[in-house]
Amino acid sequence: MASIASSSCSSGVGIQSRGIAGGASSLTQFNGLRPIDSIQLSPSITSPPAFLSSSARKSKGTVRAMASPAVSAPKRENDPKKRVVISGMGCVSVFGNDVDTFYNKLLEGQSGITLIDRFDASDFTVRFAGQIRDFSSVGYIDGKNDRRLDDCWRYCLVAGKRALEDASLGSQVLETMDRTRIGVLVGTGMGGLTAFSGGVEALVQKGFKKMSPFFIPYSISNMGSALLAIDTGLMGPNYSISTACATANYCFYAAANHIRRGEADVMVVGGTEAAVIPAGIGGFIACRALSHRNDEPHKASRPWDSDRDGFVMGEGAGVLVSFRVVH
Repeated sequence: MASIASSSCSSGVGIQSRGIAGGASSLTQFNGLRPIDSIQLSPSITSPPAFLSSSARKSKGTVRAMASPAVSAPKRENDPKKRVVISGMGCVSVFGNDVDTFYNKLLEGQSGITLIDRFDASDFTVRFAGQIRDFSSVGYIDGKNDRRLDDCWRYCLVAGKRALEDASLGSQVLETMDRTRIGVLVGTGMGGLTAFSGGVEALVQKGFKKMSPFFIPYSISNMGSALLAIDTGLMGPNYSISTACATANYCFYAAANHIRRGEADVMVVGGTEAAVIPAGIGGFIACRALSHRNDEPHKASRPWDSDRDGFVMGEGAGVLVSFRVVH
């Protein structure tokens, strides 16, 4: 998922000040403690706002704010017991399940955003997304589970197992390791949205007796980490984080801290998403978050452009294998 809001948002604060001679008050906006502009308030507004400190309320002068100090990059960690490195990568994307292919497509500037054909989107005001086609889980998920699983978890399992392979941690190698020291932390913003949508539809149309027994387990957001751990026998820290578009970043941070604190030697960590379905697209249209560039979908994703008009829905998974240099 990308950003929920398409327009720029200021997290500034407002500080009210009264002139020494009394009269009209002014409201100065600060963005990161840098003044942006001043807004003249009505003379009738005389009481200081509640969020000001007691000392600020007593002051008759202008309330001043200092500019934010320059922030330097964090220093490189030199303690080998705390240094965390990446040894394997796996992905599922619109360009396939190969990391090198995915990276080369990025370098070529090729867009994977196309018109949706998974369902009839002709009546939707947004008709494009980063839809995955011809996905194959052969060699990674058995046939029965492949038919039952939500795409969100299928993508997670394939990306996770490919990352382990890339790190030379196949099943035979894992059997020789202490798997209680290997954790899994794969987050998702939406979870098993297809399973959830299908369960609600069955409930409304046919009643609760026709709901799938997998409705709950395949809808909840921690199922990606759980399934990957069950399939590989990993018994270290296991849970998920869901923080919308920042989900995977928070997972990477949390996984690194598990390793630094000595709670795990290896962490399989990443994010997975599969929300290109009517409920997913329709829901984001309803909150006016998506770009409407149906005539040029390959140019629609432009997060830092002054002409941006929303984000673009996509799907896939990305998983890394990280470990401590010395363990």
